[in-house]
Amino acid sequence: MKITKSKRNNIIFLIVFAVLLIPQTRKPIQVFLQKGLALISPPVINENKQSSITDYNWKLKNESGTILNFEDTKEKVVLVNFWATWCPPCIAEMPSLQKLYNDYNNKIEFVFVSDESFKTINSFLEKNNYTFKVYNEASKSEFFNVRGIPRTLLIDKEGKVVIDKTGAANWNSDSVRQTIDDLLK
Repeated sequence: MKITKSKRNNIIFLIVFAVLLIPQTRKPIQVFLQKGLALISPPVINENKQSSITDYNWKLKNESGTILNFEDTKEKVVLVNFWATWCPPCIAEMPSLQKLYNDYNNKIEFVFVSDESFKTINSFLEKNNYTFKVYNEASKSEFFNVRGIPRTLLIDKEGKVVIDKTGAANWNSDSVRQTIDDLLK
């Protein structure tokens, strides 16, 4: 019995559909697809369209309860990333953020923010050998009103948002590194 091209395509479609319905296979497939999107570097915002942080009054806390006052990042280059362990685009871009962190953690401030429990966060970090610090919000910020994750902002020393990207991106790209190097001059 010969299977026609149309029947073969229908069978493949049904198999893919069935695999996506199963929770154990859905998330890895979503992460895999998002990694393709995470190959793209985030764009730099046109200088005349960059917004500025006007209120640095934002408090974050780490696992031990120590408060990070965002005011302390004033006049520094800062990368702020909002993410979650359950988020496929977040998971897809994390390796590039870790590589960037490895090379720039002594040059710029990294602020990774999640609303999950530190038990969940630490398990994820340990499993993936990620070494950056993660914070929970201790107070809300009107400026950082995040509606979708992952959302990452690169902020210059004057408080201007140079990059504002929602969705997975390649944060370890040459263009992001060049942008950071230019901001550090």
